Amino acid sequence: MEPTTEQYDAALGKCEALFRKKTSDYGTAWRILRPSSLTDQIFIKASRIRTLQKVSESKVDEGIVPEFIGIVNYSLMALIQCDLPESHPLEIPVEEANQRFREVAETTRNLMLRKNHDYGEAWRDMRVSSLTDLILMKLLRVKQIEDNNGKTVVSEGVDANYMDIANYALFALILITEEE
Repeated sequence: MEPTTEQYDAALGKCEALFRKKTSDYGTAWRILRPSSLTDQIFIKASRIRTLQKVSESKVDEGIVPEFIGIVNYSLMALIQCDLPESHPLEIPVEEANQRFREVAETTRNLMLRKNHDYGEAWRDMRVSSLTDLILMKLLRVKQIEDNNGKTVVSEGVDANYMDIANYALFALILITEEE
């Protein structure tokens, strides 16, 4: 078994490569989306994964791997959106977008390393379906925080939840790769 960091970096590398290609093709059109719309995009992808896990049949020629990659990328885009002031231009240069992606990805990776140390890689004994459920639970939490205008009493904010969602999706990608 490869060390977690190597597997994590390989999975994240696939996500980042797709982000870079789509940014090259589409620019930063995703910047028009409010964080709540990005949350809903992630929710749609996670819901589709859960449906596919239940019915084991896909009528659209895409499996769950592209959906987990989408969850990672939309989570990191949401983190970028949360970091930018509303006055920031919608269209940002490709290199700036790629750099911002890399920065939030690195922050998310560092969180994974800290939590993975404390939890002793417990995720390795989980089912991919459980990771999907955790992503959906985190999304419901984010939606509640968004509905409360970002106010929480004792809970972490949306940024920590987006990072957890990205990390759960990356863990799922690692587990799927190990199964193949």
